[in-house]
Amino acid sequence: MTSSDQPQDQGEGLDPAVDPLDAEFAQLEESSASDADTLNRDLAERTADLQRLQAEYANYRKRVDRDREVSRELAISAVLSELLPVLDDIGRARTHGELEGGFKLVGESLEATVARLGLESYGQAGDVFDPMIHEAIAHSHSDEVTQATCVEVFQPGYRFRDKIVRPARVAVAEPE
Repeated sequence: MTSSDQPQDQGEGLDPAVDPLDAEFAQLEESSASDADTLNRDLAERTADLQRLQAEYANYRKRVDRDREVSRELAISAVLSELLPVLDDIGRARTHGELEGGFKLVGESLEATVARLGLESYGQAGDVFDPMIHEAIAHSHSDEVTQATCVEVFQPGYRFRDKIVRPARVAVAEPE
């Protein structure tokens, strides 16, 4: 082997231009580290934005579902309100014994349907008078009662779920 074929010692004979390359490499390492920090911050921001958007969407869905249910209940309540005169007629016909045959079945079917939808009839003679659910049509005094009491029901009241659709129209007796 010749002297030129032998490997040189690594520290010997390096080009003096390598030192600026080391400096440039170090600078690139610092730059890439700061770029990585920037990318990590951007990633954290985008992740936070995504989580915020997911929460907004979940809240939107809940609000839409709630609004849809409210709209549904309002629609049912409006239809039931329109059916109250028909229910009153059925009740009066039953009271007078005029509800017979096929009409009786239709009346019972209608009453069962509105009950399934959530409509409840209320108001009986003997109930304690409550101005929030009763409408006083007549007023009298009586020794037989100890507090304001419904003594006669002229027209039953109806409630749909927790909402009064129509108050019961009653005669009220108060103690003397």
